[in-house]
Amino acid sequence: GPRLEHNTQAIFEPVTLLSAIAVATKHVGLIATASTSYGDPYSLARKFTSLDHISGGRAGWNIVTSAGADEAANFGVDGIPAHSGRYERAAEFVDVALALWDSWEDDAVVLDPDTGLFADPAKVHTIDHDGPRFQVKGPLNSPRSAQGRPLLVQAGSSESGKEFAARHAEAVFTAQRTLAQGQEFYRDLKARVVKYGRNAGDLKVLPGIVPFIADTQEEAEALERSFTELISPAYSLRQLSTMLGVDLTEHSLDAPLPPLPPLNEIQGNKSRYQLVKDLAEDGSLTVRQLIGLLGGG
Repeated sequence: GPRLEHNTQAIFEPVTLLSAIAVATKHVGLIATASTSYGDPYSLARKFTSLDHISGGRAGWNIVTSAGADEAANFGVDGIPAHSGRYERAAEFVDVALALWDSWEDDAVVLDPDTGLFADPAKVHTIDHDGPRFQVKGPLNSPRSAQGRPLLVQAGSSESGKEFAARHAEAVFTAQRTLAQGQEFYRDLKARVVKYGRNAGDLKVLPGIVPFIADTQEEAEALERSFTELISPAYSLRQLSTMLGVDLTEHSLDAPLPPLPPLNEIQGNKSRYQLVKDLAEDGSLTVRQLIGLLGGG
């Protein structure tokens, strides 16, 4: 289909891929993206515990919610789940996964050859979770791993995303337009972390940048232009259309974006939508220029 025409979607399942990378590396962190919008927390917790065992404690989970119609259709869901509902499900999903990772105490595994005892049953616990979306007895059927659980990473910059990150995440990836906006995001997120009884230093903020590095400024700018010229306009217009919820496939590349709906009407990726809206709202950028700034969407 159109999604495969310019951008391959034939990609590996990430935990499987990182398990292969784990045995060929010693130090690199292994962060897999996995959605909370579909699937179940038990299966996910088991996958990441396995990756953490295989890698010797280098696993990380990039927690995302899914907002694409194609994804929903693949999981038998009619339409895109509402933004607030996705984060409510995500919060319960993560709570269950954390409880499962903690269902084995650190010293639960005994491995006593004399008695044949593998694990002390008094140190392996059910979680008996009974929530609005998940009912999980536990315990996890994999012993506690080197880290205990994976590093938790998140990238949402919407109000719901920031609240979720402040409660759960240990690293946040964010794209901000200016240094001042980045600093304000940092201060706001750190304050939210403290509000949840955590130390501000418990969460690291990672800036979303794409550097072009060369010996001189002119050479770096030329390198950036050479990459921008490779972007397929047809692909980019489809990507922007999906992101913004506005059909741009017949829109002129050399005209500004048409008027966009307000943020509160968007059920998809709100932070990405707001970033594009801010870039385009003064009308000085054409769609072609906007595509270049976004790396194709």
